[in-house]
Amino acid sequence: MICVLAALAACSVGPNFTRPKPPAAERYTSNTLPLEGNTSAGTQHVALGKEIEGDWWSLFGSNLIDGIVRQALEHNRTLEAAAHTLAQSHELAVAQAGLRYPQLGLTAGVGRQQYGAEFFGGDFSFPPFTYFAVGPTVSYTVDYTGGIARSIEQQQAQAEAAREQLDAAFLSVSGQAVMQTITVASLRAQIATVETILEQDRDNLRLVRTAFENGSVARIDVVSAESQIASDSALLPPLRQDLAKAHHALSLVLGRSPEKELPADLELAQITLPLEIPVSLPSELAHRRPDILAAEARLHAATSAVGVADSNLYPKIQLTGTVGPQAVTPGGLFDRSSVAWSLISGLTMPLFDGGTLRAEKRAAVDAMRASAANYQETVLEAFTQVADQLEALGHDAEELEAQDQAQQAADANLSLTRAAYREGNVGILRVLDAQRSYQQARLGYVQTVAQRYLDTVQLFLALGGTSPHTANEVER
Repeated sequence: MICVLAALAACSVGPNFTRPKPPAAERYTSNTLPLEGNTSAGTQHVALGKEIEGDWWSLFGSNLIDGIVRQALEHNRTLEAAAHTLAQSHELAVAQAGLRYPQLGLTAGVGRQQYGAEFFGGDFSFPPFTYFAVGPTVSYTVDYTGGIARSIEQQQAQAEAAREQLDAAFLSVSGQAVMQTITVASLRAQIATVETILEQDRDNLRLVRTAFENGSVARIDVVSAESQIASDSALLPPLRQDLAKAHHALSLVLGRSPEKELPADLELAQITLPLEIPVSLPSELAHRRPDILAAEARLHAATSAVGVADSNLYPKIQLTGTVGPQAVTPGGLFDRSSVAWSLISGLTMPLFDGGTLRAEKRAAVDAMRASAANYQETVLEAFTQVADQLEALGHDAEELEAQDQAQQAADANLSLTRAAYREGNVGILRVLDAQRSYQQARLGYVQTVAQRYLDTVQLFLALGGTSPHTANEVER
């Protein structure tokens, strides 16, 4: 009998989950990437097929960034919430797993009862009586359809999804910590650039005023120089506001309120740009990005739910046993002759439910198909993000070169124009135009340098970075 029940319990209705195969793509873009195959000294290049080793943020070679990320991972509230959610999902999986074992309990009760005359064959009647009972009870559901096993599998898959969501939170928090740190450094560099430009504006104004006092320029030249200072000064408040917002965002990532003191600001010059960019193959990306793995786990849970819904269409077999003393007086409970026992098997089978159970199964199948489509969409989005960031890095390199040339040309033009102005060969408007061109070129260069760092961070995040689990469990 036990062997039969065990054999029945080994059967499971519903589809078995099969891990989706990764896409067959070998590259992320249809064209050769701007950085692919580039080995020029001092420039970034893509190492396709190579995995990120260690903590991805350590590739920037900054102890300050390492310290900020470490603080964020220790104190971030989102990460803490994700960890507790994972713990909750794990405990729910453990609780669900308990259903596969017999359930043992203890009952105690007192009641009043009367049997009908026909219960004893009609020969005599039994008067009403009060009874007392106490003892253990054992119940066991024969899982011959595998419905309980499928429900356990479903809960375990949901716990796996929660674990991947913790990995995703780990990746997001570390990414935000690095990006806000670089943003602060970028804004500080832009503010310093504008302040340098304002110093040059003041030099221009002193030059124009001297010329005006000597009678060599008109009053309009002085007014134009003063207007340039006012125009350039207007650039500082928005930059300082953005810097304050970046500081506040960094405080949030670090799990502290905005008034708390932050670590020392980082300078752009203190950051090392990673020259070799390890880029995993598309087939490996599907096995390392937390959002893809979470979507896979949700598909697993949805597949198991179909088995649960399918098992509900079959009869349920319940075995129940009780043993313990029963007596008509409390004192009689301690008499060995009062021990009674019962063993009951029960079967419940759905006959008519208005189509509820079959509709629930069809709904579970639809949910499984939706999860499969969501998984495929998540994979495609991941590939698109990697492709976008690879293209961005290539264009960043081109833009940086162009901005460097523009800055050098604007600087040379400004120097020549100022010299010509001193000699009286050009007017103040030419100087102001040259000043404006240099200002735009200088700010553009600083912004492009910072954007190159930020796009590198975004690429590491799009590749799945490194997390406590994905770093060691790529081949699960």
